[in-house]
Amino acid sequence: MNREDQEAAVEAGSEQAVPFNRGDAGRAQGEDLDRQLQEAQEQVLRVQAELENYRKRSRREFDDAQRYREMDLLRDLLPVFDNVLRAVEAAERTTDVDSLRAGFRMTAQLIEKVIQSHGCQSIDAEGKPFDPAIHDCILHQPTPGVVPGTVVGVASRGYSLHDRVVRPAQVIVAKGE
Repeated sequence: MNREDQEAAVEAGSEQAVPFNRGDAGRAQGEDLDRQLQEAQEQVLRVQAELENYRKRSRREFDDAQRYREMDLLRDLLPVFDNVLRAVEAAERTTDVDSLRAGFRMTAQLIEKVIQSHGCQSIDAEGKPFDPAIHDCILHQPTPGVVPGTVVGVASRGYSLHDRVVRPAQVIVAKGE
């Protein structure tokens, strides 16, 4: 069927599908488009696979980082722990309380140095106004000459890591009489 016959069939309302003959040039162009489409689909699949591999690798690296995040802290604390064990051994062999006290003081300073090197700071509480965000009041105490709401004693130090409270300071707060 030639082109005029096809057009006449369409105008006449024929519902029969009429194949359209593109000729050799049209067929080649169609095959080229099919090939390009197939290549594009394969490229999309490769990109999707690469993206999925990237997601899996990133997740695995994140999980490993979370799992081993304390490694540096532990490396810094282990020598301090060794010193504590040596102090315990020395305490079992000696009755010299002053040297034991000095050894524990040095160990406490080492621990403080380690936690500070990891960004952990002691919360300054003594003489400061009570702040429930960083202080935990364990006792209200009448204290003459001190403004009510002022921290007058620290039962347990508080610590913060960067801008977050690790542990609030347990404090004694002055109350009005």
